[in-house]
Amino acid sequence: MAETQIYEGAPEAEFRDYVALLKPRVMSLVVFTAFVGLFVAPVDVHPFIAFCAVLFIALGGGASGALNMWYDADIDAVMKRTQSRPIPAGRVQGNEALAVGLTLSGFAVMMLGLAANWFAAGFLAFTIFFYAVVYTMWLKRWTPQNIVIGGAAGAFPPMIGWACATGGISIESLLMFAVIFFWTPPHFWALALFMKEDYHKAGVPMLTVTHGRAATRRHIFAYTLVLAPFSIWLGLTSIGGPIYLAVSVVLNLLFIMGGWNVLRRDEDVAVADGYAVERRVFKLSLYYLFLHFMALLVQHWAGAW
Repeated sequence: MAETQIYEGAPEAEFRDYVALLKPRVMSLVVFTAFVGLFVAPVDVHPFIAFCAVLFIALGGGASGALNMWYDADIDAVMKRTQSRPIPAGRVQGNEALAVGLTLSGFAVMMLGLAANWFAAGFLAFTIFFYAVVYTMWLKRWTPQNIVIGGAAGAFPPMIGWACATGGISIESLLMFAVIFFWTPPHFWALALFMKEDYHKAGVPMLTVTHGRAATRRHIFAYTLVLAPFSIWLGLTSIGGPIYLAVSVVLNLLFIMGGWNVLRRDEDVAVADGYAVERRVFKLSLYYLFLHFMALLVQHWAGAW
């Protein structure tokens, strides 16, 4: 990690800058998927305990974001889409972000253990470690498989939510993990196709940088094919049903078609139209994940199998 660049005359930090350290957009995904994992579990949880559990999982996710921003400040200062983050912009000191991340990590894990159970708390602690150390400090700068392996960190929250309710792991929680895990590479690689120069300047070995755009397109399509069976399999478990399956089949067909369109794109045409197809597939990937987990909620309300 390089020294954090602090700009002369940078404005003083405001409360929103410390909130930004927690990566609220990413945290929203953590909150939603953790809530779904907890809500669809076959064990009733008191509403107050459920609220506290999701809150502490969210704080753990935010702590991971702060630790990520602390370590990646040198990369963020180079990449166009991250230059305005609090640390590279000089509004927050790196050691402040580290303190926020460590403090929130300890608080979130301890409080989740007290509010729910210590298995879930240990799972949260492992997730924070995986994202902050395994992904951020090791994988991200070392291998083009950074997104593939590191994607596990973002796939753990529904398992943690499930563990808060049940105290363990099941095929349902593993399949919720698998949906997010196999969704992550095509989601981020679609973004990387039209953000390649950022990763190249920052020296991040994203697949587009190390293997080129053609290989990335092949990988995107392959992962849409791998993802589909797991998301549909989830619909055949105790938390699935016809509503979820209908949504999943439609979304997977659209995602596979999108991956196919990305695969057969000529690079010159893609550059000429501003990567319009790739941007649409990236946007579709956002709807894909949200609607799958929303369908689980709707199916739960309507009654599972």
